[in-house]
Amino acid sequence: MHTTLLGVLGLALLGALHAQDTVPVQTDFQQDKLIGRWYSIGLASNSNWFKEKKHLMKMCTTVISVTADGNLEVTSTYPKGDQCEKRDSLYTKTEQPGRFSYSNPRWGSKHDIRVVETNYEEYALVATQISKSTGSSTMVLLYSRTKELSPERLERFTQFSREQGLTDEEILILPRTDKCMADAA
Repeated sequence: MHTTLLGVLGLALLGALHAQDTVPVQTDFQQDKLIGRWYSIGLASNSNWFKEKKHLMKMCTTVISVTADGNLEVTSTYPKGDQCEKRDSLYTKTEQPGRFSYSNPRWGSKHDIRVVETNYEEYALVATQISKSTGSSTMVLLYSRTKELSPERLERFTQFSREQGLTDEEILILPRTDKCMADAA
């Protein structure tokens, strides 16, 4: 019985690792074309914080720049109550173009970030696998260069999120707002 349980758990872990490896990365990724201002249009996640905060979330701006050593500095500005809050993150490049890592010491999390697809001028679809001591979660972000995207791009985001195992309750098209848009870096 004990051996069977370990075997099942081992297969489940192997399946989870395999699923993470099947998340694609943009072919011929061109990092220099990703820099600049983006709007977060869609967010999907199975994390607890998303479930708790989903009803408060609104569209935000994200500015991506390249550091001297080729990593990405990602600054997001979003409405939080009456104020605008900024969050800076450093995405460290990996050997695979379009794939980055990020560690958040405050939350004790490690992030495997992949630019799944983008045309650089209109949209970017980004998938993140987050690992913490308490478990793992999946997050999918849909970025746009403008505050609106075509129904086809929104549907692609929803479809891809479902392919990652996320349910419709875990997928959100962020409500549009003008708050904090001018405050972005």
